Amino acid sequence: MEIKQKTIKAGGIKFFIEQDGREAARAYLYILKNDLHERPFGFMEDVFVGENFRSQGLGARLVEELIKAAKLNNCYKLIGNSRQERFNVHELYERLGFKNWGKEFRMEF
Repeated sequence: MEIKQKTIKAGGIKFFIEQDGREAARAYLYILKNDLHERPFGFMEDVFVGENFRSQGLGARLVEELIKAAKLNNCYKLIGNSRQERFNVHELYERLGFKNWGKEFRMEF
C-alpha cells in the first residue's frame, strides 16, 4: 500500500496587547480541519505575557478573546497545551473552562 498526501490549508489569528509600542502579551489561534468532523477545531498556541506585565489579567483577556474567536469560527473544540510545571497557567485555563485532557507528546527538530 502506498502512503498518499493531500495538502490541507489552515488559518490563524494572532491576538496581542501592546504597551508603549512593545508587545506585552500574545496568543495564537490556529483553525484546523480534518476529515473526521464537519466543523474545524481550534489550536491555542504560544500564550505569553511578558514578566513586567504579569498578574494584570492580560493572559485571561487574551484567552477569552481567543475562545470567542474559536466559537465565531464554528470550532467544535479548542485545544491548548502547557508545560507541566506551569501550575498557575493550568489554574487559569481551568477557570476559563478548559479541562485537563491528557498529555502532549512532542518532537523538536
